[in-house]
Amino acid sequence: MWFADIIVDISIDKLDKTFQYILPDELLDVVEIGSQVNIPFGRRRITGYVVNITDEASFDVERMKQVESVVNRSVPIDSRMIKLAYWMKHNYGSTINQALKTVLPIKEEIREKKESILALSEEYSSDILRLDTLLAECERKHYAAKYRLLSALKEDGAIDEGIVKSKLNISSSTIKALIQQGVIEQKNSIVYRNPIHKEYAHSSKCVLNNEQRFVANCIIEDYDRGNRETYLIKGVTGSGKTEVYLDVIEHVLNQGRQVIMLIPEIALTYQTVMRFYKRFGNIVSILNSRMSKGERYDQYLRAKNGEIRVMIGPRSALFAPFDNLGLIVIDEEHESAYKSDGVPKYHARETAIEIARLCDASVILGSATPSVDAYYKARNGEYKLFVLNNRANESKLPKVETVDLRKELKEGNKSIFSRRLAELMNDRLNKKEQIMLFLNRRGYVGFINCRECGYVIKCPHCDVALTAHNNGRLVCHYCGYTEPDKKVCPSCGSKYIGGFKVGTEKIETAVKEIFPDARVLRMDFDTTRGKEGHEKILEEFAGGNADILVGTQMIVKGHDFPKVTLMGILLADLSLYSSDFRAQERTFQLLTQAAGRAGRGDIPGNVVIQSYDPSHYSIQRAVEHDYDGFYEQEIMYRDLMEYPPVSNLMSVKLSSKDERLVNEAAQELRSVAATYIEELGTQNGTVQIIGPTRATVYKVNDIFSVLLYFKQKQYTVLTQIKDTLEKYIREHDNEMRYINIQFDFNQ
Repeated sequence: MWFADIIVDISIDKLDKTFQYILPDELLDVVEIGSQVNIPFGRRRITGYVVNITDEASFDVERMKQVESVVNRSVPIDSRMIKLAYWMKHNYGSTINQALKTVLPIKEEIREKKESILALSEEYSSDILRLDTLLAECERKHYAAKYRLLSALKEDGAIDEGIVKSKLNISSSTIKALIQQGVIEQKNSIVYRNPIHKEYAHSSKCVLNNEQRFVANCIIEDYDRGNRETYLIKGVTGSGKTEVYLDVIEHVLNQGRQVIMLIPEIALTYQTVMRFYKRFGNIVSILNSRMSKGERYDQYLRAKNGEIRVMIGPRSALFAPFDNLGLIVIDEEHESAYKSDGVPKYHARETAIEIARLCDASVILGSATPSVDAYYKARNGEYKLFVLNNRANESKLPKVETVDLRKELKEGNKSIFSRRLAELMNDRLNKKEQIMLFLNRRGYVGFINCRECGYVIKCPHCDVALTAHNNGRLVCHYCGYTEPDKKVCPSCGSKYIGGFKVGTEKIETAVKEIFPDARVLRMDFDTTRGKEGHEKILEEFAGGNADILVGTQMIVKGHDFPKVTLMGILLADLSLYSSDFRAQERTFQLLTQAAGRAGRGDIPGNVVIQSYDPSHYSIQRAVEHDYDGFYEQEIMYRDLMEYPPVSNLMSVKLSSKDERLVNEAAQELRSVAATYIEELGTQNGTVQIIGPTRATVYKVNDIFSVLLYFKQKQYTVLTQIKDTLEKYIREHDNEMRYINIQFDFNQ
C-alpha cells in the first residue's frame, strides 16, 4: 500500500503541515511528487500538492482517506522545487504554503487556447479531378463563397478557420455545409500563446574583445571541468557584459542544458529579448507579471516540453520548470527589485544560488555597480570576481559634473533646471542629439533638507535620516527616536527647510515651457501601465521620434541609446537621505547607472548631477566612476554601525487592527527572543535587539504596524531566533491569530 503526504490547499496559509492519504492503485502511475491532486478534507473537497510518496503509514490506515484524482492541466512541480520551498521557509520565514505559492508555476486552472484548422477531406484532396468538377459546379451555380474557400484550400492545403472567416469572408453556415457534405474537415489543435509578438532578424555573433574573451573563457573552462561556481562580473557601463553572458549561454545550450536570464524590471525586457532572440531564435521566451495568465501558463508548458530553453524575466522567472537547468544569469544584480515584497521575502540572488546547487548549475552575477553584499562576498572569496574596466566599443565614459543647488538658489535660480543643465540641453537640441532627464525618487519617504546649506536632520543613534510624520514629529524607523518637526534649519537658521514635492509630470511641463519645440516622452508608473507600455515608449525613443526622455529609475537600467549624449540627474539627494542604511549605496548605484546611459555611441557624453550636497562621498565617487573608492568608505560605515553585509539584520513586522494588541504582542516576542538569546550565551557572539518601534507608516487602512530588529554576525543565529518565535506564535495561536507577522532578513 502506498501513501501520499500532501500539503493541502495552499490558499489556506494557516494549514502549515502535511496530511497523509492512501494512494489508490489506479493513480500510482500518474501521481508524482509535485502533482496537484483532489482530496476529501473534512466535509469539503479541496486540492493539495504531493510532497512525498511512501509505503509507511503515519497513522491508522482504517481512518485514512484516499486521493481522489489528479487536477487536470496542472503543471507538476518536481521534488527540487519542493526542497527549494522548504529551504525558503527556513531561511526567510514563512509557512510552507506561502513558499510553495512562490515556486509554483500557476495557481489556477487555465483554459487551453485552441486553433480550428480547415482542410480538404481525404476523398477530395486525393482526387484532384473530383475537386475540379466541384469547383466548376460552384462557379456555374454562382456559389461564390464555396468557390473562394475550395480554391484557397486547393492551393494551401489547410487554413486557420479564423483566417477563413475574416480574410476570405466565409460564413459559418457555408463551412458547416461543406463539412456535412464530406468535402472539408475541421481539425482542432491546442496552440500556445506566445508573448513575443515580433520576429527579430537573426544576427551574427559579436566578436569579444580581449577582456570579454578572458572572462567568458574562464567561466566556460570551469563549466567544462564540472566546477559549478558563482561569478561576479563587475564591468563599467557599456563594457559588454551582455555579450559575455551570450557567449557563455551559447556554450551551455550546446551542452543540451537550459538557461534562466533574470533582469530586474519589465522595462528591460524589450532590449534584452531583442538581443537574445536575434542570437538564439524561438527557443527564447519571457515571463513577467504584465503577461496574461494564459500566456504565463503556456510558457511553463513550453518550458516543460523543451520548446523553450532560455527564459528571460524578473525574479519570478527564477522558478521556470526546467528539468536540465545549467546556468542562471542575474543582470544588474544590485537592483532592489530582486528582493521580494511578499512573504517569503526571498532574495533572487541567494535563491538562484540554492536552485543552482540543487540543479548542478552555475550562477553569473553582473553589474557596473555591484551590491555591497555581493562585492563583500567576492572580496572574501565566496564568489569568483571578474572585472571589465573598459567600454566594449572603446568609447569613453561620459564627463560628469555636479551643480550645487544651494548656490543656484542664492543666485536667484528657482527653476528645476540649473543654468548649466539648461545650457547643455539647448546645445544638444540644436545638434539634434537626444537627452535623458532622470528624477531620482527611489527611497524618498519625506526626509527634511535645508535648501540653503544642505543640512539633513538625522537620527543621533542610527545615522539615517529622520522621516516627517503628519503629527508634526520626525521619527527614526530603526530605533524609534523622535523629535519635533523643524520650521527653521538648526544649522544655518534658514526658513528654506522641508521635504521635496516634485514629480515627472512637473518636469515634463517645465521642459515644454522652456523648450516648446522639443519632442518629449515621459516614462514612469503612470505612462507604462499598459501591457506593452514600456516597449512602446522605448521603441519611440530608440527610433528617434523624441528628443527628450523624462523618467524615474526605470530609464537608467541597462538601456542602450547611442544618440543620447546628455543625462541630467535632477535632485540626486532624494535617495541619499532616505531612512534606510543602504541609502548611500543606492544613490551611488543610481547615479553611476544613470551616467552610464550617456555617450554610448560615437559622440562623447555629458552628465550633470544636481544636488544640495555635491561633496557627499556617494556623489563624488559617482562623478569619478570610482566604485572601489565608494566601497571602501561604505564598508567602513557598515562595519562601524553593524549593518549588513558585515553583520546580519532580521526584522519582525507585526500588524493588526487592534493597536493595543499589536504593541503588547511585540513586547511579548521581544521578551521570548531575549530569553532564548540568554540561553544561547555569547559563544556565537552577542545579539542586539532594537525596538519595538513603529513602522515607517504606522497606520494604513486602520491597521497598525510595529517592528522588532535583531542584529547578529551569524545568519544561522537569526534563523534560530526566527524558529523560536514561530514556535511561540504557533503555540499561542489564540492570542496571535489576529496579528499578521512577517520576517525579513537584511532588507
